[in-house]
Amino acid sequence: MKQQNPVKLGISVGDLNGIGCEVALKSLQDARILSSCTPIFFASTKTIAFQKQAFDLDLKFHGIKSLDRVEHGKINVLSVFEDDFEVAFGTSSAEAGRLAVASLEAATKALKEGQIDALVTAPINKSNVQSERFSFPGHTDYLAKELGGEALMFMISEGLRVGLLTDHIAVSEVSNAITTKRIRDKVKTMNQSLIQDFGIVRPRIALLGINPHSGDDGTIGSEDDTIMRPAIASLFEEGILAFGPYAADGFFGSSTYTQFDGVIAAYHDQGLVAFKTLSFGQGVNYTAGLSRVRTSPDHGTAYAIAGKGEADPSSFTQALFAAVDIYRRRTAYQALEANKLKPNQKKAAKEHNA
Repeated sequence: MKQQNPVKLGISVGDLNGIGCEVALKSLQDARILSSCTPIFFASTKTIAFQKQAFDLDLKFHGIKSLDRVEHGKINVLSVFEDDFEVAFGTSSAEAGRLAVASLEAATKALKEGQIDALVTAPINKSNVQSERFSFPGHTDYLAKELGGEALMFMISEGLRVGLLTDHIAVSEVSNAITTKRIRDKVKTMNQSLIQDFGIVRPRIALLGINPHSGDDGTIGSEDDTIMRPAIASLFEEGILAFGPYAADGFFGSSTYTQFDGVIAAYHDQGLVAFKTLSFGQGVNYTAGLSRVRTSPDHGTAYAIAGKGEADPSSFTQALFAAVDIYRRRTAYQALEANKLKPNQKKAAKEHNA
């Protein structure tokens, strides 16, 4: 059997005053990582050396000035910003935000150009990254602009996958943001992702209601009846196995989610409270629907424990493995699709062999 080449896996370092570098470096202590991928930090050698020393980690890394100097079997560090930043664990600063953006932009550029195969992003502070140059509410929106596609915030774990109809918007804006088009687009994105990225041939997708109890036949709002149900029905008629809307509380409380390959929540906390309760520490944030693969851990900067050596790397480790697995599945799927004979080619081949 032909041995697979290691996946070139970019890592943007996020907020250097948070736990991002700590969990990333701790994850790389797992010997399995270097056998399946070649990690590349987009940072500076001094930054990574400081973080390694701060947490007394026995790791060696290979500093490089350009991506054509990457070495497999080693932890690579590409210098993309200056070395004079003084880390102040647990604090938010504009400079930490600027460097987080510099790392993300450099890694995204490499991803777009095919210099790396997939990207894992360490957590950023959504407040201190804001500037005239970067005005996005998070990674997902920025990557959607840069990489193209119908982005879907998709939280994944061993037994649960939850996508969001709306993500980082105010609750007061949710109802108006949920349209028939948005529902159809997000469901189609999830359906395609489950097929090509997770190898599920006929995915079953559940949608959660917008209102409590999915509106109770219009008693608690009409959106579920006027928008959600017709959209689901139209998708089902097109061959997509979409079901719902389900009342979110009973859906998770009764473990109904185990009957589906994917779940779409109407808004951020409706889906993520349940997901993190059931999967925290093992969950991964995956951005489905993009032209490239990106994952991240299921937590934020965690300033409260930054610098104390207490951060659990489990979610970041899962994000690394998920990025590798998804990249390989998608590559195999695309190769299979490209090699499929078109109807006319099939007919010609049949006549030739007759």
